[in-house]
Amino acid sequence: MHLTIDRLGHQGDGIAHDADGVAVFVPMMLPGEVVEGEVANGRMAAPKIVTPSPDRVKAPCRHYRACGGCMLMHASDAFVADWKAEVIRLALSAQGLDAPLRPTATSPARSRRRATLSGRRLKSGALLGLHARASDTVVEITDCQLLHPALMATLPALQEAVVLGGSRKGEVAFTLTLTKSGVDVAAEGGKPLDSSLFQALATLAGAADLARLSWNGEPVATRRPPAQRFGEALVVPPPGAFLQATAEGEAALLSAVREAVGGASRIADLFCGCGTFALPLAEGAEVHAAEGEAAMIAALDHGWRHAPGLRRVTTETRDLFRRPLMPDELNRFDAVVIDPPRAGCEAQARELAASKVPVIAAVSCNPVTFARDARILSEGGYRLDWVLPVDQFRWSPHVELAARFSRD
Repeated sequence: MHLTIDRLGHQGDGIAHDADGVAVFVPMMLPGEVVEGEVANGRMAAPKIVTPSPDRVKAPCRHYRACGGCMLMHASDAFVADWKAEVIRLALSAQGLDAPLRPTATSPARSRRRATLSGRRLKSGALLGLHARASDTVVEITDCQLLHPALMATLPALQEAVVLGGSRKGEVAFTLTLTKSGVDVAAEGGKPLDSSLFQALATLAGAADLARLSWNGEPVATRRPPAQRFGEALVVPPPGAFLQATAEGEAALLSAVREAVGGASRIADLFCGCGTFALPLAEGAEVHAAEGEAAMIAALDHGWRHAPGLRRVTTETRDLFRRPLMPDELNRFDAVVIDPPRAGCEAQARELAASKVPVIAAVSCNPVTFARDARILSEGGYRLDWVLPVDQFRWSPHVELAARFSRD
């Protein structure tokens, strides 16, 4: 069957339509390409390219076809940047909204400072890597073009950790985070931590020069505090805590947030995490930081108390999905920053829409829920001034953004 790719879906697969108008998904394709192959269950699993797109490039990674870490490595950087901006535009359009889109800020190759790898115990040794596309098969990676070299350097030690504490019946998930003092490793899914395994893993952490190692939520070794710098503050997040995926992506988001809030002197940072935005903003404003995870709030507060020259930062452990800040609480602030998880912040958006806050700086990792919440704000009298697409998950379908809302 010959098909022409019409567009890309949200997961990066090409979408074509057969003679009956039925959608067919074709992996690793680009719009305008003509392909041929057998179609089964709505997919062309092994397409042959008849006419390639001018935006097609040779994937720079040897693992590309097997590994599920990157879905768009066959596309030019310019195409991916424009496509991600278009994903945001379409999400807004579906909610009846429009806004100026700025050029996409794309992080460079080998810049991911946070990633989760999977390890499986074998009869001899261990397999460590990423999952294949739509599969639980682990593909070994030895030359990843995405991860920071410092993370890649830990792979031999992680393989040894799987041998020591992995099970043949399951996987060990390693969340790796590059910090100012080395790599922080949080492992989940391994064998229970007894005294023998504890000692072996502690020795391994020393030999691999890890900053910190935790196993199934229990600390094994903290050789150096795994600190992150947020403005003037040094913060030690709890194991596995959220962090922006690249330093470049974080810088782009922070710059956009600073621009959005302008000269506000009182700011609320909601879904604040460990202080990515709250602490830098405290260099010029009083900040109230709210977050549902107590450990992250504690890390933020400790970082603020030991940082020089910051203005007052108050903190609150609060489930903003169930107990959003209400209009009377919000009206005390000149600006609000929101950075919710993928589900968005519908409940908090409704309270913001009923408030008198002059400016909102929004950060989102999901254009669909962002657009939904943006419509709520728009119906409450806010104008969407601009949107900045941010691509710190290079070569993936994942899209992030920062935006500014203001009262008409």
